[in-house]
Amino acid sequence: MTYPNTQAILSLVQDALEKDDLKKAIQILQTLKPADQADIFEDLDDEDQVSLLPNLKTQVSADILENIEDEDAARLVAKIPEETAVRIINEMEPDEAADLLGDIHPKQAQSILAQLDNPEEVRPLLIHPDESAGGLMTSEFLALRRRMTVRDALQAVRSWQPDKDQIYYLFVVDANLKLCGVVSPRQLIIAEPDTLIMDIMDPDVISVKAGMDQEKVAELMLRYDLLALPVVDENNVLLGIITIDDVMDVVVEEATEDIQKLGGAQPLDEPYLLTNAASIFKKRISWLLLLFVTESLTGTVLRHFEGELEAVVALSFFIPLLIGTGGNAGSQTTSTIIRALAVGDMEIGDALKAIWHETRVGLLLGTAMAGVAFIRALTWGSPSTLSITVALAIFVIVVWANLLGAVLPTLASRFKIDPTVVSGPVMSTLVDATGLFIYFTIAKAVLGI
Repeated sequence: MTYPNTQAILSLVQDALEKDDLKKAIQILQTLKPADQADIFEDLDDEDQVSLLPNLKTQVSADILENIEDEDAARLVAKIPEETAVRIINEMEPDEAADLLGDIHPKQAQSILAQLDNPEEVRPLLIHPDESAGGLMTSEFLALRRRMTVRDALQAVRSWQPDKDQIYYLFVVDANLKLCGVVSPRQLIIAEPDTLIMDIMDPDVISVKAGMDQEKVAELMLRYDLLALPVVDENNVLLGIITIDDVMDVVVEEATEDIQKLGGAQPLDEPYLLTNAASIFKKRISWLLLLFVTESLTGTVLRHFEGELEAVVALSFFIPLLIGTGGNAGSQTTSTIIRALAVGDMEIGDALKAIWHETRVGLLLGTAMAGVAFIRALTWGSPSTLSITVALAIFVIVVWANLLGAVLPTLASRFKIDPTVVSGPVMSTLVDATGLFIYFTIAKAVLGI
């Protein structure tokens, strides 16, 4: 398969629109796959989007709204005629339609919902928070009954005509609609036609409650290699299903938030280029102020050891080297621990094991870095006593940074705090201040100042 050159196709679409050749622009777009259509559509001007969307095939318009950013879809729906929005949303998956309606003005959402062909498929999904299992699930699914025969089940599947992403598994319910098992399409195909579903189903089915956080849902599906996951209420009544494509969107979203937090900022609510400068300022300023105050500890340590610096000016030459190495070592450890916690390689109860593990790693890294630092100090023309001071300091700082990097994320998790908030700049700032204290304390002992 060859991937289309979306930039070249975008130029063709824009050229057609500049010439008022709407028909040609539509023809170009409708030859592409939904993901490529969405990429090109998002790069068009607002006016072009508004003129194009109502004139595309309804299913193509629905696919585009499902694939572009939620904020873009909501903004676009607000600009097109309501009857057009109803026509397009009718073709969207119930969960995608619910997400879109939840992002537009409540009055407009209620008006559109009342005009949909099957509002009962969308309305229950609106009551669940977007970042919960209920917000991820779709109510468009086929549930088999325990006492159905395989013949009847296959006929039900043929009548349903599911999309390709809705036939991973078929879930089984009892007379009260309570989840009681799961069968795969393969089982239905190879079983004898008169076999009862209850005789071939797997009763050990994994499910989640509607209120579970979407990140936990993603972890569960990835852990057990699930392609679909049933969502139930408190009475185990089947409410909907979550498919793997929805979970992959969650994984990307959560990874984006974590990366932004790693940089010492609050996650953005919208795509970067759609977020105005004032909003980004608000997301970053609180962390910068906190880090500024914390970093002032470094200045406090320097003032405390002002006399030692005046006695041996050469001590200051090695400050950037020491605190930089300590911050890097700590960041390496925190990123490793945070990832291990995220993917389930370690639990909060493994904190002592992680500390011991990082102690050994820190001793090895500290020894290696101390040797390099000793040689580097000598090549700068430093006396042997100062070179020994630098070597000892970097050894202790690296070990300390590794310990700090192991302890802080596990402590944060223990107190239900996102571990990413103690990584990156926060870790570097803490290591800076404590590293300087370690350095000057060793210098006083070795140099006798």
